Amino acid sequence: MTSLKLKRVYEAQEAGDGTRILVDRLWPRGIAKDKAGVDLWLKDIAPSDALRKRFHGMPAAWDEFCAAYAAELKEAGAQAAVKELLERLAEGPVTLLYAARDVERNNAVALKTWLQRHGGGDRSP
Repeated sequence: MTSLKLKRVYEAQEAGDGTRILVDRLWPRGIAKDKAGVDLWLKDIAPSDALRKRFHGMPAAWDEFCAAYAAELKEAGAQAAVKELLERLAEGPVTLLYAARDVERNNAVALKTWLQRHGGGDRSP
């Protein structure tokens, strides 16, 4: 079974990361593109700017964010990015990279949960 992991983009790259995919709409602050170890940047799989701004700093609204994000993932641009992510996942391990400080409530966590519900990836940490 293929591994789907999460990691902050600021953490060191490791051999077991597999394909490292940035799933944020904005490039992370303070990290050079050549030093980030990002294999693929899927901007279109990230929450919209409006959704991101609406829920930024509101951990109590996590479930509402996840529902709104899941709805966005059904849109054409996001679906193309999901297809590309699933193709990479079929080839081997994938690490979803994100910049958020909150490691429990961020778009990568929501995306991994959504993918698992839709048959993409295992349940490894």
